[in-house]
Amino acid sequence: MDFETLVRTRRSVRGYKNDPVAREVIEEIIEVAKGAPSSMNTQPWHVHVLTGEPLERVRQRNTETMLAGAKANREILTHGEYEGVHRSRQVAVAVKLFGAMGIERSDKVMRQDWVMRGFRQFDAPVSIVLTYDRSLDPGATVHFDLGALSYGICLAAWNRGLGTVVNGQGIMRSEIVREEARIPDDEVIMTCIAMGYPNDEFPANTVKADREPNDRFVRFVGFDT
Repeated sequence: MDFETLVRTRRSVRGYKNDPVAREVIEEIIEVAKGAPSSMNTQPWHVHVLTGEPLERVRQRNTETMLAGAKANREILTHGEYEGVHRSRQVAVAVKLFGAMGIERSDKVMRQDWVMRGFRQFDAPVSIVLTYDRSLDPGATVHFDLGALSYGICLAAWNRGLGTVVNGQGIMRSEIVREEARIPDDEVIMTCIAMGYPNDEFPANTVKADREPNDRFVRFVGFDT
């Protein structure tokens, strides 16, 4: 599809078919996405693609550990709870998702089940784990570069009929992901992307997050009007 249609129609997918995704298709997606810009052409990313038994072990161990009451153990610095307008936007998309899924605010069981889906990487057949060289810490530049790569992956996948969702819950226990994916110690685990063919019957897949109008976050300086 043309670029603007691709960008405007892409959405996060949280329900997938069980159909496997061919390695050749994933390689095509990465081939396109690696054209993303990076600081000084450093190309600081590493990509680990999981499917099958290794991914199932990550799902199971991640879920069991978090259900047992363990705290999150991500390797990147995180901000904690969102506040203010950021919290409002988070709540807005959650309301849409829970509404689509028929999850009432008082339904603690179903709300917990939804959280567990995130820990299972939404049962997608593929998980793409993005890492970068530890020698580049600390610094926001490398995070920016991997963000560009991840968006390229999401767009290239959508253009091939595949859905994705960038899913920080999937690396809540980074040590589990590192062990099962055999990720070297000199790489930092940044995030993961769930990928697969969208299940069109999954209600949450109809949800698209709202975007703020430009005048809420854009300033033009030096223009006549």
